[in-house]
Amino acid sequence: MCERQDVDEIFREWPYKPGMISARLVAAADGREVMQMRIEMGLLQMEITGRPDGEKPHAADTCLDWLIGEALAEGDDFVLSEDQCFEVDREFLQYYHRRICSLAIRKFDLAISDADHTLELMDFVALHSPDPEWTMMHEQYRPFVHFHRAQASAMHALEESGPEEAIEQANEGLENLRRVFEDMDAPEQFEEDELVGQLNELKESLRDRFEVGPALSEQLADAIATEEYERAAKLRDQIAKRGPRG
Repeated sequence: MCERQDVDEIFREWPYKPGMISARLVAAADGREVMQMRIEMGLLQMEITGRPDGEKPHAADTCLDWLIGEALAEGDDFVLSEDQCFEVDREFLQYYHRRICSLAIRKFDLAISDADHTLELMDFVALHSPDPEWTMMHEQYRPFVHFHRAQASAMHALEESGPEEAIEQANEGLENLRRVFEDMDAPEQFEEDELVGQLNELKESLRDRFEVGPALSEQLADAIATEEYERAAKLRDQIAKRGPRG
């Protein structure tokens, strides 16, 4: 009789729940930690460092790193081939799965990193795509990636620095989304967008839960609107002293 290779026991212990992102961290046989995602007839297993599938495309850490090298070698005329587009699509999907799982299990630093990687990959595609329709297939998700990044940044800040910084991160995410809609020549959609609404709800829930007043960035916007320039200068100094935020 051959060695058992099915995963029935895992499925019994970890049933699939429609409409929910079910993810967990487990120890692999060699002791390293891996991420698993339960899907409807199976599960996905992902590395939590490097590329989610653990591969090194063409000896590079990621497909993006490999393609950046190719573009530098070929110069300004570099255009993605059909095979390279396929590899880009694979990497987009892998980082999407790990990003939503990282949010679900509150591994916010990894969710931020994976969102940044996806946004950089989108920027690369926009520069070197062979087909505008293929570019837009990815660009349509740019607001969604920014939303995930803002969520993760706010919750990470809440754990590490407190509610004031969490609200600042939510505000920063909202400004990033505003710029995305402006770049799409659709600034009027910003106020009506569902993702914008959810970020505002997150911000206000933090404000109510922790009884936090206006964040520094909100005070600065108010000072500028009311032409209190001396107050605005002091607020800018306070913001600058905090240093760069993730």
